[in-house]
Amino acid sequence: MQIRKRLRIAIQKKGRLNSDSLALLKSIGINMQLSKSSLYCHSANTPVDCLFVRDDDIPVLVNSGVCDLGIVGENVLKEFSLAQNNKEQTNIVTERTLGFGKCRLSLAAPNDFEFKGIQSLNGMRVATSYPNTIKDFSDQYNLSLRALNISGSVEIAPSLDMSDIICDLVSTGRTLEEHNLKELQVVLNSEAVLIKSTNVLDSELQQFYQRLLDRIDGANQAKECKYVMFHAPKEALKEIAQLLPGHEEPTVIPLSHSDDKVAVHIVTKEGVFWQTLEQLKKARASSILVLPIEKMLA
Repeated sequence: MQIRKRLRIAIQKKGRLNSDSLALLKSIGINMQLSKSSLYCHSANTPVDCLFVRDDDIPVLVNSGVCDLGIVGENVLKEFSLAQNNKEQTNIVTERTLGFGKCRLSLAAPNDFEFKGIQSLNGMRVATSYPNTIKDFSDQYNLSLRALNISGSVEIAPSLDMSDIICDLVSTGRTLEEHNLKELQVVLNSEAVLIKSTNVLDSELQQFYQRLLDRIDGANQAKECKYVMFHAPKEALKEIAQLLPGHEEPTVIPLSHSDDKVAVHIVTKEGVFWQTLEQLKKARASSILVLPIEKMLA
């Protein structure tokens, strides 16, 4: 196979991961020339091309080497991997969890279903788009579940007597409520992941890819962190440090108008809530400013 000079990334054409995937690419410096009708687009400022496809096609394209990378939900990746176990070795590695697209794959039933634990599901008919994951779950708990593979709108299956229960993605639970269903059991927790083909990259492209991974790590760290600045008495710094554990040691800057107080700058991973600010103020911090971080490299 000819080694490409540009990275090819598969992302979801439309759906819950599309906008977040594009936002991630933008945040790490990849500017895509998008058009509404195009399934393939180029980055003008980096050696990256994007292919927009169905989510369940992403592992297929990465596994076959058609694409070098893909952004896909763990639920889709597991379903693909389980299907491949009986066919051939999977040529995919998971490089990063990306912190968006979080949801859960759950079993749900009509509201009048009496759930007495996992074993009460034994022998049930399950409408789902994830038959291999259901089989794996069924084997794990010795349930003899019977999967009915439906590509969409599985919520309607129990009311049509096509199934006893369903297995589908849940985020807020609103869709289940609208169809008079209740969540019974989580089968899999999922979020978006970056996957990579095991095929070898060109040496220069491999170096560029490593820089992208560093940028992704920096972007994820930046989302978790806040930059906090305030003034404080020198004698209160030890107490304040316990309230705001930092990514590294805080920067302490003398103030021109005071020998007793200093300016403190700190990057913290801890949640900075109103209660935190009130505790800082009680510890005699003043002029407290909390800023988001756009980019960060450790």
